[in-house]
Amino acid sequence: MALYRYKAVAPTGETLVGEMEALSRNEVVVRLQDAGNIPIEAAEAGSGGGRALAALFKRSALGGDQLAQFTSQLGTLLGAGQPLDRALHTLSENAETDTARALIERIKDGVRSGTPLSTTLEQQHGVFSRLYVNMVRAGEVSGSLTDTLKRLAEYLERSRQLRGTVINALIYPAILIGLVTLTLFVLMIFVIPNFQPVFDELGSRLPMITRVVLFVAGALQNFWWLMVVVGVAALVYLRNQYAQPEPRRQIELFMLARGGIGPLIAKIETARLARTLGTLVQNGVPLLTALTIGKNVMGNTVLADAVEKASNEVKTGSGLAYALGLSKRFPKLALSMIAVGEESGELDGMLNKVAETFDQEVKNTVERLLAALVPVVTAIMAVMVGMIMLAIVLPLLEMSSLAE
Repeated sequence: MALYRYKAVAPTGETLVGEMEALSRNEVVVRLQDAGNIPIEAAEAGSGGGRALAALFKRSALGGDQLAQFTSQLGTLLGAGQPLDRALHTLSENAETDTARALIERIKDGVRSGTPLSTTLEQQHGVFSRLYVNMVRAGEVSGSLTDTLKRLAEYLERSRQLRGTVINALIYPAILIGLVTLTLFVLMIFVIPNFQPVFDELGSRLPMITRVVLFVAGALQNFWWLMVVVGVAALVYLRNQYAQPEPRRQIELFMLARGGIGPLIAKIETARLARTLGTLVQNGVPLLTALTIGKNVMGNTVLADAVEKASNEVKTGSGLAYALGLSKRFPKLALSMIAVGEESGELDGMLNKVAETFDQEVKNTVERLLAALVPVVTAIMAVMVGMIMLAIVLPLLEMSSLAE
């Protein structure tokens, strides 16, 4: 059995915080419910440190994890029969940071003044995305706000898991590249220049590889600051170029045309679009409205333009699969699945299946790419270190042979 920390609301409205030994998180939730309490949060006691460390780096009032948690908890409280303002008050009291508490208080005040929840969320300076606000608005109109929040929490959690998978997979290669690069810089700046006097004493012409290594080492030692300035200037320039519509479009077209990264980008954007459309349509949002929102949540402007053109086709009566297929940018499997969903009258369910399918595809593709990246990076770095060592050894061997 493991130790779990939990938060719950008692029938009296009191917030309960404590620990409980249980076999699983679900058992904690069930035991709290059996006692007449409303569970808000349950997590293993040892898992809090990571969240606390991650919280140090959150810039938004509600970061990715906090937003998913807020949405899930609000849906749970509403599902338990609490009024909206009371549920928001409970969440405010249990907020982990002062910034989050202030945000939830503003939302609660807006709701108590008679403003719809969706409008209040929209007024929070971009904390809640357009997708989030529109889903809440649709839930309010249809009278299914509780179910909407639960679906939205699932959407946010799956999106977070996908990002987490990619980030976690990148950690080891990033550490490897960083350590090897640091080693190379130490060799080039502090070790190689010490051999210069020895080579000067030889008097003979040094091998080409030695001269190249000595030149690079001297440049790094004397002009490292200039290289840093040039590197930073180049990054700033590229970032400014990417912020402009036409250069960004050209860069993204170039990336989509590449054999390895292009299909991966298409899969990521397809999963994002399908999950957005499926969640919105399932919640009663019209398809054309959902396409407009879906276009705005996509990260690739080329594919976003394709969605906008597809929306215009749908307005004229075309099917979604046909409209998306005109651009030839989206995977054929996704289009086939969407077509089946349209024919069966279960488009929202099929869109969610498309999202799940391509989430898994992205995960598998990233794992394969990174599995190949690690040995390739290792081999490249080994060759570079080997060349540096060869550049040092060759003149020393020549000196040794002359001495004999």
